[in-house]
Amino acid sequence: MTIKQLSVFLENKTGRINDVTRILGKHGINMHAFSMAETPDFGILRLIVSEVDRAVEVLRAENFAVMLTDVVCIKCSNSAGALSTILEKLSEREIFIEYMYAFAEGEMANVVIRPNNIDSCVATLQACGCDVKSCF
Repeated sequence: MTIKQLSVFLENKTGRINDVTRILGKHGINMHAFSMAETPDFGILRLIVSEVDRAVEVLRAENFAVMLTDVVCIKCSNSAGALSTILEKLSEREIFIEYMYAFAEGEMANVVIRPNNIDSCVATLQACGCDVKSCF
């Protein structure tokens, strides 16, 4: 199971992140998770949203460069060592993680993973009993 992630390329300019959040909010699109990465020339805002196709449409209409990527989302215990155990299983199968981000909700954490081999990652996670999510 995979979910679609939006990657929005932003100029390194004050207010650009707010422009994205304002546009999504105006169209009733909820952001479930996000991560921001930067380079000297631009930023990449990675988003998991409630309405993927609509988000792409409205952001592109406002001249944002948007790319879709398949990612894996798991729910795991928000306890010391829980993520390490899961990552060890992926490492044993030589699954490289390009990037990941996470957020905790009480006793549970949601982790978004972009692996080099998405099918092998999902199969490995399911085999070790991880709660692989299809959506938020």
